[in-house]
Amino acid sequence: MGILLVVVAALAVFAIAAVVIGREARRLAAVPVERTFNFDDAVAWVCDHVSDDVAAVLSPDDVRQIIDWHLEYFRLKGVAGNGSGPHLDGPVVVTGAESASFVMKRSADAGTGYTAAQVNAVLEAQMGYLTDIGAVGPLTDPGPEP
Repeated sequence: MGILLVVVAALAVFAIAAVVIGREARRLAAVPVERTFNFDDAVAWVCDHVSDDVAAVLSPDDVRQIIDWHLEYFRLKGVAGNGSGPHLDGPVVVTGAESASFVMKRSADAGTGYTAAQVNAVLEAQMGYLTDIGAVGPLTDPGPEP
C-alpha cells in the first residue's frame, strides 16, 4: 500500500510539473526575442569578420573606437537607444556613406589616421553583426501613403 501511495504521489508531481512547464513554454514562445547589442561581443565579432589586411593594421582598441563613433552617429540620428529615445514620426534613414563620413571626420579630429578602407571595413562588419543578432533587417514596405 505504501509503494502505491509513493507511485501515485510521484505521478501527481510529474503531471503538475508537465502542465506548468508546458504552459510556460507556450507563453515564452509567444514573446518576441529581445535583441541586445553587446559592445564587447560586437568588437570581437567585427575583429573576426574584417579582412586580413584590415585586421593586420587595426587593433581591437581601434575597432572599438570606430564602433563607438558609429554608435555615436546612430544616437545623433535617433536610431539607437533600445526604444528609450525620442519617438519619431517617420522612418529614419541612415546611409553607409553618411555614417562613414561622420566616422572619418571624428577620426580626423582625433588624429587617428584611419583610412576610408579601414573604416568602411569595420562599419560593414558591424552592420553584419547587427544583422546577425537581428537588430537590423531588410526594409519593410510601409504600405500606401495615408
